[in-house]
Amino acid sequence: MKKIIINSLLIISASTLFISCQKDYGNLNGPSVESFVSNSSASDLNNLVTGSESGMRNNIALYLDDVGTIGRENYRFSASEPRYVTDLLGADNAVLSNSNFYITNTWASRYRVVKNCNTLIQAATNSTLISAEEKSGYIGFAQTIKAYQLLLCLNQTDSNGIRIDVSNPAALGPVIGLAPSLDAISALLDSGKAALATGTVVFPLSGGFTGFSDAAGLIEFNRALSARVQVYRSNWTAALTALSESFFGLANDFNLGVYSVFGTGSGDQLNPAYIPQKQTGEVRVANPSYAQDILPGDDRISKATLRPVASLDGLSSDRDVWVYTSSTAPMAIVRNEELILIYAEANIQTSNFPEAVKALNVIREKHGLADYSGPLTSTALINEMLYERRYSLFFEGHRWIDVRRYNLLTTLPLDRPGDNVWGLFPLPVSEQ
Repeated sequence: MKKIIINSLLIISASTLFISCQKDYGNLNGPSVESFVSNSSASDLNNLVTGSESGMRNNIALYLDDVGTIGRENYRFSASEPRYVTDLLGADNAVLSNSNFYITNTWASRYRVVKNCNTLIQAATNSTLISAEEKSGYIGFAQTIKAYQLLLCLNQTDSNGIRIDVSNPAALGPVIGLAPSLDAISALLDSGKAALATGTVVFPLSGGFTGFSDAAGLIEFNRALSARVQVYRSNWTAALTALSESFFGLANDFNLGVYSVFGTGSGDQLNPAYIPQKQTGEVRVANPSYAQDILPGDDRISKATLRPVASLDGLSSDRDVWVYTSSTAPMAIVRNEELILIYAEANIQTSNFPEAVKALNVIREKHGLADYSGPLTSTALINEMLYERRYSLFFEGHRWIDVRRYNLLTTLPLDRPGDNVWGLFPLPVSEQ
């Protein structure tokens, strides 16, 4: 891990900007890195932007399988990799290892992007070839993406913490716990917002940022991520403030947002979370509880389509996960449906129950359900909100985090006798 933080950069030429793209990025060590950040041109900086955006996609399907399997959203059946159904589900006294792929690979990919963002910040700061406003644009983007990558790491390790300060490879900062990590991520997003507020965007972004590719749009994206962080911090008023500065809207399209995008072009990357329906061999299926617990008439059953029963190691399911429906389907980083549910949650937690119900009904009506008619109590509305989050955000990386932050891990189903529900991953062995 530390070698990855110190040495690895993701670089893509702006002339090959992917709209989605991935290449074999070189290892820029020592003097090469120093010369790169000494007085970078806009073209150099644009390459770092593009590499950072592309790098966010690396091992993202593994991350979704990690948190989705433990959160009892899905099973990943793989003849070549049994640990998806042993370690991640705690089968037969299995434990989560600190040296296995399910934590080391995701961790390394996220910190490679963090390294890229740190280099972009340093390079933009040092450059005499761009204006002050352009510096701020690059820095604000880098701080926003860095915060997002750190949050994904923290989602896995929770109270085991993460290493926030990795800007100086010769003197890495300490691993810090959950609350201070969330505080630091929140502060980083605030810094990114402040930089973007005085900045201008001259760098190209992929089609996943359509509508959000200028400074004003990136601030809205930044604030959407901040709203997510604020609910993780139980800072409900701050969450509502962040939403008001984002692209949130009860009447807005549910899928309005920022995405990672994929493509079939030379050097590009296909969506790694896509597996065709009714496939054998390599399979991703819905946990049976998804269909068992869904309300009649809820159209979100379409996210788990019927298939011949797939089985492995005492587990079985007759529904494919069908969220990413093609090899080039985009993958949401944050979208308006999540923001509506954050709005509902923050209003529940501040006892504004009528406004919370209004937001919940927007979700329910869109998915074929009647308006909420249950008790207007905090407990009942939290349960309703968690139901809507479970089905609206299925296999987008939220369920396990949601039940954990509401101390409901024990409510997740045990798939086999002797299985366990984990609360967090260990820190990778190289971080200890």
